[in-house]
Parts: sequence; structure tokens; C-alpha cells
Amino acid sequence: MKKLALFAFAATLALVGCKNSQPAEAQLAEDEAVVYLTKDISPEGLVKIYEALGVEAEGRVAVKISTGEAGNPNSLKPELIGSLVKLVNGKLVECNTTYAGKRRFTEDHLKVIEEHGYNRIGGVDIMDAEGEMQIPVRDTTYMKYNLVGKNLANYDFMINLAHFKGHQMGGFGGVLKNASIGVASANGKAYIHSNGRNLVPENWPQYAEPENQDKFLECMANAAAAVHDYFKGKVLYIAVMNNMSIDCDCNGNPTPVALQDIGILASTDPVALDQACIDLVLGVEQSETNDVASMRERIESRHGIHTVEHAESIGLGTRKYHIVSIDK
Repeated sequence: MKKLALFAFAATLALVGCKNSQPAEAQLAEDEAVVYLTKDISPEGLVKIYEALGVEAEGRVAVKISTGEAGNPNSLKPELIGSLVKLVNGKLVECNTTYAGKRRFTEDHLKVIEEHGYNRIGGVDIMDAEGEMQIPVRDTTYMKYNLVGKNLANYDFMINLAHFKGHQMGGFGGVLKNASIGVASANGKAYIHSNGRNLVPENWPQYAEPENQDKFLECMANAAAAVHDYFKGKVLYIAVMNNMSIDCDCNGNPTPVALQDIGILASTDPVALDQACIDLVLGVEQSETNDVASMRERIESRHGIHTVEHAESIGLGTRKYHIVSIDK
């Protein structure tokens, strides 16, 4: 874990000095990516960090979120994300789940979407409600293709709008998970979870064994790269670091929030963004209001960093980054 500690140290230094940062171009080493940061977790802050990326979302814009399992209070709120969705004339998108919750089938999932208020900002396109399609993958070691919601074909551009938190299986959930498990159809989720051996949602838990963990994480990275490639790089990545439990928004009864809010981060590089989020959250000092130890245990016990490692190894991005604050 020495490498992870070094990244955390570098991120903490960058965060301390970021208020007086010069333009990213003047600070960047050749192999670094820019990760923008604002501590303003508000509709205005979200719009500003999108604009800081300097890339306009054009055409038919998909805004990929997690709608959150019924009973989970931590998913991104319509009041927070609505202004950005309206600005880009976007459509919220999601897929059904592969576990036996309230989002397994479209009819139930639509009820959760209504309960969580997303219909107030245009509703959500459940992309696999009427089918799925295959898209190519970079790494065919375990997966021969990625299986995503059919309606992905209706969009020209994606804003990957993730809520950063822990995760029961992946260790953490950020933009890589939001692009992989999140865009996969219910059958595609089973395919990823079983490292390419199963397409039946009811059967995937039998493959969730310790010896298969790294394979699963590599498949997540591979699926995220497939979605990035599908859009020919026309993807922006944003991660909101608030309401962070060690459990995912897919858990209807999550462990209480463990950490104080940090901010909103954004990048055109999903690998750098997830790495920065991990480093920042693990770089927080342990206190009564910041249970960093529980988050560290969750990430390390699932070897969560391996998703980021593999994403870098297949060329999706870099783990080296420079944080630039957009706050005055």
C-alpha cells in the first residue's frame, strides 16, 4: 500500500495549495491529468465545475447517475443536479439492477425514481427497459464484449455524474463503477460480476468468491473503458463527495454516513478522478465526524484500488494527477 500512501500525500499537498494554483497547463507534468475541485456542493458549484472542464456537452446528452435503492438517503438529490441537467439539455439515464431489490425490474424501478424525485427534473431513461446491446471491450481476457442498455444508442455524449462512496463488493464506487456496472444492463451486470462466465442475474452470486475478486475489478475497469470508447471519448466525469457511507447507494439500508463532505471533483480522465477521490478521502484525519478507518478497511479489504490500476493498465487514463481548485 506504499503507492497508495504516496498518492494520498501528494493529493493532500495539492489540496492545501490549490487555492493559489496557476492555470493547469503551467503546472502539469507530461504524464499528469487535471482534476478540478470545488468545495461548493451546490447546484451552482456543480455547474461551475462542469464549465471548468472546458468541453461543451453537445447533441443528445446522457447524464448517468445512480437512482439509489429504495430507502437509501445518500444518492444525488434532484435539487443538486437539476440545474446541470437543464443547462446541457440532458436526460438522466440508468439501468436496472441484477440483485433482488426494488430496481430489479422496470416497473418497480420507475416507482423508486418517482419516490426519489427525479421525475421533477425530467425523469430517468432506464436504458435496458426494452433490451440490451453488445459493445466492444479493450481487454478480452475475461469479457468478450460489454452488455449495456439498448438505449445507450440514443445518445451522443455522456456526463458521468457519480456519487463517491464505499461499496460492499468493489470497495468504493466512483466514476469507473458508474460507467461499468451502472451502464451495464441487468444481464451485463451479471456478466461483469461473474468475470465473463454468467449472463443470468439470479446466478451471479456464486461467482463472487475471494479468488475471483481481482477478475471482477478488472472487468469493471474494462467495461468502463468500453463505454468511454463507445462515445469516442465524448464523456465528462464528475464525482460528488458528500453523504459518504462505506456502503453503496444500491444498499437500501446503508451504514450511516462516515465522513464529512469534501466537495465536487471533475476531469476528462476517469482514472485520475477516481484516484484523486480515493486519496482525498483516505487523506482525511480520523476524528469523531470522520471515520476514515472504516472507509480504508472497506476499500483495502476489497482491493478496490485494483480497479483503478487495471483501468490505467489498459490505457483508459492515468493515476497521476494535479488538483486545481476553482474556488476563489
